Amino acid sequence: MKKNVWGVLLTTAMVASLMAGCTSKTTSNEGKTEPAGTTAEGKSSEAAETKGAENNGDVTIYMVAKGFQSQYWQAVYKGAEKASKELGVKLEYQGPDSESDIAQQVQMMNNAVQMKPAAIGLAALDVSALNDSIKTSQDAKIPIVGFDSGVPNAPEGAVVANAATDNYKAGEVAAENTYPLIKDQIAKATSSVRIGVLNQDATSESIINRGLGFIDKLTELIKADGKTVCITGNDKFVSDAKADKGDKADVILDVAVPSKVEASLMTTDAQTILNKDDTICIFASNQKTGEGLLTGDENLGRLGKDVIGVAFDSGTMIKDGIKTGKLAGAVTQAPVEIGYQTVKLAVAAAKGEKVTDVDTGSQWYNKDNMDSSEVSQNLYD
Repeated sequence: MKKNVWGVLLTTAMVASLMAGCTSKTTSNEGKTEPAGTTAEGKSSEAAETKGAENNGDVTIYMVAKGFQSQYWQAVYKGAEKASKELGVKLEYQGPDSESDIAQQVQMMNNAVQMKPAAIGLAALDVSALNDSIKTSQDAKIPIVGFDSGVPNAPEGAVVANAATDNYKAGEVAAENTYPLIKDQIAKATSSVRIGVLNQDATSESIINRGLGFIDKLTELIKADGKTVCITGNDKFVSDAKADKGDKADVILDVAVPSKVEASLMTTDAQTILNKDDTICIFASNQKTGEGLLTGDENLGRLGKDVIGVAFDSGTMIKDGIKTGKLAGAVTQAPVEIGYQTVKLAVAAAKGEKVTDVDTGSQWYNKDNMDSSEVSQNLYD
């Protein structure tokens, strides 16, 4: 953003907001900033105008999330609001009613560009649907910071940096904490044992990397103890993983992906693997497959007994599963940190500073630490 734009930025944003039909509220230092209600175009946050440790003048950062209602996106908002106060900037935060409302997000992104903020944070539902507004933002020299799953395959140069979980590393975290739970059982086994890996799809970059991170790290740990590992199941994971291909080894990694992203099909996948006698562990790589794993076990009762269950993300079912012992633990992303780092990157980019991707991290949690302040802020229902 050129320096001569900064002085008139707020006035421009307010006029453009009226033209675009967006509404937002402003709060003072004394008021608590909470997301506002539904507008004609969707959801809008109240602008966080509190001056923080820095004073960046009349600077507005506009964030367009994948959703609005879930506690995950509210946690992202919490982190973004904190950063906006510390940096003394205004914050606009929007998201569609659900993560299937692509058209609604496109309209929100169009509104954001018309407001001409200092920078835009974007977690894209469908990059191809957003390409026109992304290019318009680029032409207007409004830097875009990707967050959460970011803006993969965006027009070159449009996205200056990303604040997101390194999903491959997060998958490794799951494996590093799972292996000690099954290590002795693998060592003592007189025949092959099976570990299931449930993924909701084989197209999403985050899901693929998460699954591969788990598979590759687990393969490394098992081989280091002198056991052989092979992988079977979904073609994408079989071709990209470091494990040997096939279904004959000391440890079989059995990867399942449903034909459609539907809860019932994920439950069926879980039941299929749970019904195999040699199964000793199952990893579910996101919230939906974690819930499918728990649902699939309802009539089988193997989880927490002869099968170790491990999940990813959070949600009421997963948290309850950990509390009751059906799940040994899970890996959570850090949505508060994602929001916080997105605003920091956006402000720096708006100033013309060089910015680079930030790994917002992930955490292993179980019944022993899930209520700690460090972990609980990143768990949601």
